[in-house]
Amino acid sequence: MNNKIPPPIVTLISGLGIYLSRNLFPNHYGLILDVFSVLLLICGIIIIRTAFLSFKNHQTTINPLNLTKTSSLVTTGVFKYTRNPMYLGMVFILLSITLKFNLYGGLIVILFFFYFITKFQISPEEKAMENLFGEEFKNYKKTTRRWL
Repeated sequence: MNNKIPPPIVTLISGLGIYLSRNLFPNHYGLILDVFSVLLLICGIIIIRTAFLSFKNHQTTINPLNLTKTSSLVTTGVFKYTRNPMYLGMVFILLSITLKFNLYGGLIVILFFFYFITKFQISPEEKAMENLFGEEFKNYKKTTRRWL
């Protein structure tokens, strides 16, 4: 794979971008935004943890930069609903930061995050998974969406 930046680092950089650019955009504050921010943060953490535990239960790697160690295709649990629950959880966390600190700038950063992760992480991962699992992965792609 071409990408050498771990997705959690991309998420961290994106989150910092959202926070540090907050003064460039109009401020929006309120209890409802705070409540949704906390809910999205909790959902993001739960999604990532659930996906992590699914990988552990199937005794396969969670390292997206070294797919040669992938031993099984996980299609159960949260993976029934999205092929990329960890990245989806990261988006939820970025949405949480967006609602709390920088509504407009955060949405812009999240669009870049979507593009970057899809182009440099998900697409190469899908090619590698297709090489590893062939028809099983192709059938999985037909029944399960990439994001939601």
